[in-house]
Amino acid sequence: MKNLKLYIFLMAVLPWLSLPLLGKQTFRKFLPGTLFMGIYLMFEGRLAEKRKWWWFPFKIKPNVLGEMPLIWGPFFIGSFWIMKYTYKKFNLYLLVNILIDSLFTYYCLDIFKKFGYVSLVRLTKFQLSIVFLFKTLVLYGFQVFYDKVIRGHSDSTHQ
Repeated sequence: MKNLKLYIFLMAVLPWLSLPLLGKQTFRKFLPGTLFMGIYLMFEGRLAEKRKWWWFPFKIKPNVLGEMPLIWGPFFIGSFWIMKYTYKKFNLYLLVNILIDSLFTYYCLDIFKKFGYVSLVRLTKFQLSIVFLFKTLVLYGFQVFYDKVIRGHSDSTHQ
């Protein structure tokens, strides 16, 4: 599709327009976890590339992961929003993530494939769902660890 670059650009940039609505406190509180996940996703992308889990025929530049717009756009900013409303409510956090990840896996992925942006190669959609579930647990676990160990806040002293 000839407008693919524009769509990818918008997908990466539009979520950032919601950043001021998060509030400074939310941004500061969850920045370490979201940055950790962004870096984690970049390493995962390299591993996925080597193991051919998925394929991004769309290239931003040589040696730049095709999923960078997803990682640093909707996934990064979306993590702030999800954490803002679900942190310390693990069941809700898990439910929201499963719903959003399923929407991406079972609906958006097909659209992206039609546009020529990404397709699964050696992973099924169910396996991708498991990968997403793992990342969901890693993000939450990192944030809890960060709050308790690095910041020194317990559940009773910090929202």
